[in-house]
Amino acid sequence: MKKILYLTTLAFLVSIFSGCKENLLETVPTDRISTDIYWKTEKDATYAANSVYRYLNGVTIVDYDGLTDILHSNIPFYDNGTIERGDFNSNTPKIYDQWVLLYKGIRAANNFLENADLVTSTNPTLINNLKSEVRVIRAYLYVNLLMLWGDVPLVTKTINTISEGQSVTRNTTAEIWAFISTELDASATILPLTQTEKGRITKGAALALKARALLYQSKWAEAAAAAKSVMDLNKYSLYPKYEDLFSTVAENNAEVILDKQFIKDIYSNNAFQYLGPYSQKNANCTFVPTKKMVDSYTMANGKSITDPNSGFDKENPYENRDPRLKFSVFVKGSKLPDGKIYDPTPGSKTLDEVGSTYLATVLGFNMKKYVNADDLANISNCGINIILIRYAEILLTYAEGKIESDQIDQSVYDAINSIRQGRSDVKLPLIDSGLSKSELRAVVRSERKVELAFEGLRLFDLRRWKTAETEIPGFVEGMTYKNTSGTLVTIKLDGFLKVFDPAKHYLWPIPKKEIDLNSNLKQNSGW
Repeated sequence: MKKILYLTTLAFLVSIFSGCKENLLETVPTDRISTDIYWKTEKDATYAANSVYRYLNGVTIVDYDGLTDILHSNIPFYDNGTIERGDFNSNTPKIYDQWVLLYKGIRAANNFLENADLVTSTNPTLINNLKSEVRVIRAYLYVNLLMLWGDVPLVTKTINTISEGQSVTRNTTAEIWAFISTELDASATILPLTQTEKGRITKGAALALKARALLYQSKWAEAAAAAKSVMDLNKYSLYPKYEDLFSTVAENNAEVILDKQFIKDIYSNNAFQYLGPYSQKNANCTFVPTKKMVDSYTMANGKSITDPNSGFDKENPYENRDPRLKFSVFVKGSKLPDGKIYDPTPGSKTLDEVGSTYLATVLGFNMKKYVNADDLANISNCGINIILIRYAEILLTYAEGKIESDQIDQSVYDAINSIRQGRSDVKLPLIDSGLSKSELRAVVRSERKVELAFEGLRLFDLRRWKTAETEIPGFVEGMTYKNTSGTLVTIKLDGFLKVFDPAKHYLWPIPKKEIDLNSNLKQNSGW
């Protein structure tokens, strides 16, 4: 199956072009391809558009969840741990790196859009489609910028001089949200419902991103309407097995609306190495699920584990639970990719034993999504696609938009219940009708937490709900196990405290390097 990210080809072209001048003083720009030698053919336009796709989030989209209540940075002296503890500032490298990466993607998109029409083409539909795809990617990058920093510079053309860069100012979130909406509307009218090459952005992806953007703005009725427009395409549906949804066997299925495509040996990722348990060829288990996350999964009967009538057994805590728990998290007793049984219990003498090494899970849990047995041979050379938007999110966006805009009807229950019962391996009780607005709000928020766990959405959810200061702070806890005396003990990282200061942590600080270069960029409040 074709993949779209032929970056090796593009890099090869750039290297040839950079060396083809006889006069070394007539150099080709190193940050972009010269119009003297490129932007001639349809293939040029296609390769250039492909190169913009690489700025979509990949495996590290999980990092966003790692800054919330559902994951913990397993190596806390990295920047992720620093941000968890609230010790970060405008000089923190991760803050700067994220800013730079997003604006690099925007620059690449702007460069493409400024040059695509230079191509000699007999197929204007191709060029218009490519331009629309790139506009959607640029909108995607701006959504992330807004949710991380609030007001940011809206840059829609390439900046080529220092003076141009130093004149940039921050636009309001309202201005940028409006720009995003306009871009996505325009792109949706051009893009086809289905692309010949799998992974290319479609009409559905543009509409789905618009639904997400409207939800993030709390434009509830509009978000519900945008989600409904995706539903009415009748193209997308829930994949029948949640267990397989994040494996190679399910790639390009009807639930995926937008993903980042990878292929082994050509354009691979390190999902297994980045997320997998340490026992699996020394995988890094960069982030590990928390007790808060694991406890969020209800019993199979739909009752919370804190409900005295739920049937929860403290000595067998993972039995009779929402099946999505074991499909998303390695818990004691899970089968590992190498066929062995996962046992992180202190004293187990396994490679995953808590405390056996600082590289093993410190909480007794490991992520399971995207950790596939078919990548075990080379855990840094994975071809698994990373899902960025899927149909389950659209259903929950529709439900939340309808709830918050006081348009509660049977369609709200149908959307939520389809997720709870629409797969062969997830059969939870139906949500009872007649719930109040606040009760339904709690239901949809809980469903977003467990259904979309580790997919990079939790941080932005907590920010828009303004609940981060209650959900994130506190000591980090992990699995409960029996010690040598037979007493149940819960792992607690007494030396690590998650911190969230509502006075400043709802937005990241503008990187100091950027402010030093451009005094027109004013810092966020509290920083």
